Amino acid sequence: MDHADHVRLIRDGVAGARSRWLELGAGEGAFTLALADLLGPTARITALDRDQAALRRLVADGNRLFPGRALTTLRADFRDALPAGPFDGALAANSLHFVADPAAVLAQIRDGLVPGGRLIVVEYDADRGNRWVPHPFSMARFRAIAAAAGFSQPVEIGRVPSRFLGAIYAAVATNPSGPA
Repeated sequence: MDHADHVRLIRDGVAGARSRWLELGAGEGAFTLALADLLGPTARITALDRDQAALRRLVADGNRLFPGRALTTLRADFRDALPAGPFDGALAANSLHFVADPAAVLAQIRDGLVPGGRLIVVEYDADRGNRWVPHPFSMARFRAIAAAAGFSQPVEIGRVPSRFLGAIYAAVATNPSGPA
């Protein structure tokens, strides 16, 4: 996948959203850059990852491709704690499959979102993983996970084939009321 594919996959979840976003497990920032592109010059993105070198590459690419976007990186493990919000949206692209209980992480995300704030998840559409993707969850299972975390019913907004686990989907859900 390239930048245009990343943008296409999450576009419908970002369209019309306000600008302050949190990204979990940003890595080198493929989806962070798609988010920056879609949010435009008012983007204020906080990108978390455990890999400081990957975050440095993300900042360099972000400054080169989207100068003026407010991109903050934080070396952290989203499984431990999240930065204080409020955020208008959160993006978890290929990151939640490292968590055995994604509903617990999603509940923390929900608590940091404004009422009506968006959650975009990009995940393998499978319920059995492997050593590289230990805990994927299908779109069907994501519906139950999102409900358990207090989100609205997720809507699929994109899908691409994957040679590893069949397909990758993108879905958006909203925080119906703010912190629990």
